[in-house]
Amino acid sequence: MTAESRGRRRSSAARSCWHRLSMANEGDKAVAFCQAVLEQCPGIRKVTFFAVFDRVTKDESLDNMRALERREPRLRVVWAPEDRCVVDAYLRGYKEALDAGCDWILEIDAGFSHQPSDIPQFFCAMEQGMDCVFGSRFIGRFEKSSLKRRFVSWGGTALANLLLGTRQTDMTADSSYFHVRRWRWSLAVGFSPGRISFRPRSRLIAEN
Repeated sequence: MTAESRGRRRSSAARSCWHRLSMANEGDKAVAFCQAVLEQCPGIRKVTFFAVFDRVTKDESLDNMRALERREPRLRVVWAPEDRCVVDAYLRGYKEALDAGCDWILEIDAGFSHQPSDIPQFFCAMEQGMDCVFGSRFIGRFEKSSLKRRFVSWGGTALANLLLGTRQTDMTADSSYFHVRRWRWSLAVGFSPGRISFRPRSRLIAEN
């Protein structure tokens, strides 16, 4: 995991965190995953889990999550039929989180491709004064990933660096945790991961 530092500590009990992810055809895993994520957030003052669904969903995932929403106040199910691709679902999730006034946003893939048990490591980095935390497959368990997974990660990173002019070691990380105020600032000044002014530090968070 790579993170950028603010140089001051923050209390998780005094912050609000929003989990944003897109879901489609997760079956019974949708509810189980949402519950597993929320179980990892006992010290956060306010937590909201945004689950974005669109017309790609053909199974019972949406109905199951709506049923859970009726008894779980921290869950918000978002129906976005206008989405044309997964990027639209990502952007809709970010908009919902920003409109809700969150301090932090955690983006994570559904279906247990990322493990909710890793989430406390993101919170730990936040407590140490980080603004951005990124999960990376290149750290820890990467050698246990399938050859196809490794090829996609290596190839995607090489292609993204070529097209964007960056020099990052992992451009395919799907889970990220970042401070909203710093994120807004980086967008306003033209954020480029290869030319940020604050120094990155490393943490060991791995993705399967």
